Amino acid sequence: MRIINLIENTEGRSGCLSEHGLSFYVETKKHRMLVDTGASDAFLQNAQKLGVDLRTVDLVILSHGHYDHGGGILGFAGVNPDAKILMQKLAGEEYYHKNDEMEKYIGIDSRIMELPGVVLMEGDREIDDEISVFTNVTGRKLWPSGNRELKVKRDGAFYQDEFLHEQYVVITEDGKKVLMSGCAHNGILNILEKYREIYRAAPDAVISGFHMKKKNYTEEDIETIKEIAVRLKKWDSIFYTGHCTGELPYQLMKEMMGEQLVYVHSGDEIQLFQAAHYRY
Repeated sequence: MRIINLIENTEGRSGCLSEHGLSFYVETKKHRMLVDTGASDAFLQNAQKLGVDLRTVDLVILSHGHYDHGGGILGFAGVNPDAKILMQKLAGEEYYHKNDEMEKYIGIDSRIMELPGVVLMEGDREIDDEISVFTNVTGRKLWPSGNRELKVKRDGAFYQDEFLHEQYVVITEDGKKVLMSGCAHNGILNILEKYREIYRAAPDAVISGFHMKKKNYTEEDIETIKEIAVRLKKWDSIFYTGHCTGELPYQLMKEMMGEQLVYVHSGDEIQLFQAAHYRY
């Protein structure tokens, strides 16, 4: 299995672009797959730089219906019109970042829903013995505080986004399981609990943003970040993170989790299972 980051917020491999977005290329025995496509067509340039031929991709999985994960879908479809694009049906709704000072549309381009390769799903799906997705994470343990400003607009009214459009990818190969999430809006701990409910074990590796990035952090925010790190340390998994996690939260968690936590920069290839698993 190969997993290469095609774009992320921070500079990584020389010559690779970065942006507020996330995209991974995943190569298994049966599939050439994308999990998300960043915020723009920049990931296409990075793919070329990294020697990834997107024309060979057969499957795209959109983690949730936000522009920074689906913004490159239209550009990708121009390069590869034959790949299937899997998303939850609710990913096409109107999503906003809204508070007292701003109202910004953060959903995906409506034209994406008209692409012939789009497959709209409702709930969990097993693609084959390598790839499956699960949804319906309803736990609210240490739910990210930034979610409070994320809304869905229906019939002209705004409602709290409950992230029913978020889905999580499980990749199985050679007896190992990798769990991939875009931003973990439903809370990484809740997602892990749902995974354990389904699979009765911990994933070998987790690749996910933790949705902790903020302009300013309160003491309560800091304590929450540390509490999440304490709980993640108890999982027999290696965590690879970036994008919406944020620099300060990552540094705080890294101090507590050590080699169990790895930051993935734009253009990095994840070296799966080459480090020992740590249980603290």
